[in-house]
Amino acid sequence: MTDEQRDALRIAEFGFPGELRDRLVAAILTGEKTATTGLLIEWELENEPVPRAGERMLVVDASNVPVAVIELDDVRVVRLADVDIATAEAEGEGFLSVKEWRFSHEAFWESYADDLRSRLADPSWRLADDTPVIVEDFRLVERLTM
Repeated sequence: MTDEQRDALRIAEFGFPGELRDRLVAAILTGEKTATTGLLIEWELENEPVPRAGERMLVVDASNVPVAVIELDDVRVVRLADVDIATAEAEGEGFLSVKEWRFSHEAFWESYADDLRSRLADPSWRLADDTPVIVEDFRLVERLTM
């Protein structure tokens, strides 16, 4: 892939910049992380199209340095309650159960829920079993050399 082709790719940011992002990116680079899950409402608030299977994305580290290209193999919108063990395991963070996965993800999403409620102009918004999430299954296509 040429630099010009890479520059045209949508950016994939995992977690927030810092230790969490670097840990997630490292798991992508080793092949441990092959899935990610995000809140559909975030894509809607940003007026961003939902990713689609076959799309390639440029992964950046905590310093926003491009480190890899991934290709989405499958993208689906499911209820939070319907995330399965295969997704939890593919997230590459060592989750041994869906319950463990959900606890971790809810803690992460709750860390900025006040901002979401403000942006939605809905102080009553809460995570629930019916909250739609986007599950993206991907594969590492290219590691970028620095």
